[in-house]
Amino acid sequence: MLDDALLSDESRLIAADHDGILRAVATAGAQVRATAEAAREAGVHRELAGLRPRALVLLTRPGTTESACRLMAALLTPTAPLPVIVSGVAPPWLGPLDVVVATHRGREGDPVEADVAESVHRAVRRGAHVVLTGPGEGPAAAAGAGRALAVTPRMTVGVPGEDLDGLDTATVLATGLAVAGALELLDLDLDDLADRLDAEAERDGPRGEAFVNPAKSLALRLAERTPLLWGADPVAGLLAGYGATVLATHAGVVAQATTAAAAGAQPALRARLVESSGEASIFADPFDDPAPAAPPPRLVLLAVREDLTTRRLVSDVGARHPGADVLEIDDVELAGEGPSPDALRAAVLATRLDFTAVYLGLALGARAPGVRTA
Repeated sequence: MLDDALLSDESRLIAADHDGILRAVATAGAQVRATAEAAREAGVHRELAGLRPRALVLLTRPGTTESACRLMAALLTPTAPLPVIVSGVAPPWLGPLDVVVATHRGREGDPVEADVAESVHRAVRRGAHVVLTGPGEGPAAAAGAGRALAVTPRMTVGVPGEDLDGLDTATVLATGLAVAGALELLDLDLDDLADRLDAEAERDGPRGEAFVNPAKSLALRLAERTPLLWGADPVAGLLAGYGATVLATHAGVVAQATTAAAAGAQPALRARLVESSGEASIFADPFDDPAPAAPPPRLVLLAVREDLTTRRLVSDVGARHPGADVLEIDDVELAGEGPSPDALRAAVLATRLDFTAVYLGLALGARAPGVRTA
């Protein structure tokens, strides 16, 4: 049962957030600062500067970390002079000419952590340059001890006894961006990124009515609907995948994530979207006119890039589906083309999606008191 009034009542909203998930997603800017400082202390730029690696490998784990790594690869690939590979395990061909980036959570007895540790061990044994972000202890930290560049941010994020999925995305992105900066794959000021994420967290925070809060507004638009998240460009397509992951993680909502181009090849879905585009009549009787078996779809078009092709596609989809929500950054300070401005916009939108998913989950009562995910 949707409690839409909850989102406009700050005191009730904070009380409902008994696990502190809202506070956790609001730390995105702080995560970036802490990770950037830890990367400087670990000597990431000093050790990688001037290196011309054969490949950059981003090691993933299930959930939002994988989505964040794929987003990073999409940002870097168009201009990078080397392959950017996303993999769940260290590839067997790794060697001294490769750079590996991994994130761990220091959890003993976790099979995913054991897999990360095995990949780190394989990478350092083969002489690869490994950047490992996470706590100073745990299986992966032990596997890379003395050989990996250990980036250990001085802050903790998350809920005691619960997994960090959906809460440490900014740390994952900041690590990848720090490495990419050291390798001269992009030029992005992490302190500027942190400030942008702080501003977005302020904009999306629990204060204020839903109609002036972009994350609350989107959460209400997605309530009791089946979200269709379509990316207007390749980076936005990966961001859509991230959005689907956090909606499932924080709200228990299943969403479709694809690119607008791919959705164009799904005629039945497009027909269903057109069919359900009208709002429910105020005279509809829930007994005489029962709701359909599945929630009607709600289209959200995401745009990251600002090239002419993306702008035309956004305009075209908006004309064909006037009820669609467009999720983009309309800020002249973030304007521009290329991997660096794209990375800023993508990170800000990821934070907005985090807040949206948490608000929707709270309004739906998706997180019952005392329930842990791990």
